[in-house]
Amino acid sequence: MSIAFTDFLSQLFANQSLLVISILISGVILVNGWTDAPNAIATCVSTRCLSPKKSIIMAAIFNFLGVFTMTLINSTVAQTIYNIVDFGNDSVAALTALSAALVAIVTWAVLAWLFGIPTSESHALIAGLSGSAIAIQGGISGINGAEWVKVLYGMVISTVLGFGMGYSITKIIERICKRIDRRKTIKFFKATQVVGGASMAFMHGAQDGQKFMGVFLLGISLANGVGNATTFAIPIWLMLLCSFLMTLGTSIGGYKIIKTVGMKMAKLEPYQGAAADISSAACLMISSVSGVPVSTTHTKTTAIMGVGASKRLSNVNWGVVKEMVLAWVLTFPGCGLLGYIATQVFMKIF
Repeated sequence: MSIAFTDFLSQLFANQSLLVISILISGVILVNGWTDAPNAIATCVSTRCLSPKKSIIMAAIFNFLGVFTMTLINSTVAQTIYNIVDFGNDSVAALTALSAALVAIVTWAVLAWLFGIPTSESHALIAGLSGSAIAIQGGISGINGAEWVKVLYGMVISTVLGFGMGYSITKIIERICKRIDRRKTIKFFKATQVVGGASMAFMHGAQDGQKFMGVFLLGISLANGVGNATTFAIPIWLMLLCSFLMTLGTSIGGYKIIKTVGMKMAKLEPYQGAAADISSAACLMISSVSGVPVSTTHTKTTAIMGVGASKRLSNVNWGVVKEMVLAWVLTFPGCGLLGYIATQVFMKIF
């Protein structure tokens, strides 16, 4: 499944279903820019290595490079999301279910954003799609268990590896720089943190960009009555659109999440911010190459927890952590239920 940009534009206004689904998916990607994308640059802003404006520009460039480069190397993450549910052979009913899932995802993400809680929109995406698939299929037959297992692996990897690498890299840096005047290292670690932030933005594009492009292609195929295609190719215009919408979302509402992740959860020095960025980018790289969909939010926040805990546990604001973990735990059942209810309502209305 693939589509040229000119063909997409010609179909967009001729096919009302495609227009609606494109608007909804664009909204989901935009909200991802509010909720997930800011995690990549949160520590750069909080330690004042870069201004918010420069950080957003950097994120825009490296988000696209991440989407483009990783898609050429390995598009398994996009394929996992594309195949994670089966809405059935009725393309009209399937489009209705997909639309309901997208409405549920946006609703959940906006509610979390209003409270400044960095939830994982990747998990909201998976939960919303799954809830809608259960509603339309009347059971779990619409869930692809083999793909769902990858999501569970990703949850473990992002949490354990993120925390562990954040803790370990901080300890290594402190050991290496033990006899060096800290004031002399600030400039180096600020530069290192910029590189780390760019790497995080790159890997965010590689992970989240692929997830949403997979859903976008699913919507296009359903709107054209194709159903679930067995193979697909991601066009460059879709990569550009996805990167632009993420950047726009970050510039509109990303500061709330930047403040929570980069400032409230743990007070970081430049070397600690660099450790958090390097460790979370490395974790995302391992996951992307392996084709395992992980949450950028989980990876970055657990890395920051590991960095803060490396000095003493009290360095981490566990009150903020508790709020975030509660939101993470509630995302699957909460967004899944919203997707299920929205699909039932949409099926009766439309």
